[in-house]
Amino acid sequence: MKRRTTITALLLCTVFACFAAFAELTGKWKGVLKMGDGNELPLTYVFKVDAEKLTGSVISERGELPLTEGKIKGNDFTFNIAINDNVIPNTGKFYGDSTIVTSDFNGRKNKIKLIRSDK
Repeated sequence: MKRRTTITALLLCTVFACFAAFAELTGKWKGVLKMGDGNELPLTYVFKVDAEKLTGSVISERGELPLTEGKIKGNDFTFNIAINDNVIPNTGKFYGDSTIVTSDFNGRKNKIKLIRSDK
């Protein structure tokens, strides 16, 4: 019985640690998207974490777009961005001090490294 209680407590601590780590994803993150033509587009991502749900927006000089269908699982997360009639799926990985987001636009993958900008 004592062993079962200990194992249950350890599993709960692991789950809470995972949620606590992702709570740190909440905030502003900045990076530069390098376009295929050599141009660069500075972007700011604003992430909001609520348990396994991710919301927020991406901001550029062209305006602000909301993140939709955001989900978190482990250190990975996904969300969509709609530009006009195109829905662009994004995947990300949270590393604590940085985040990598990969967008898939018509089969072309673009990676952007984000650094926290609000601390």
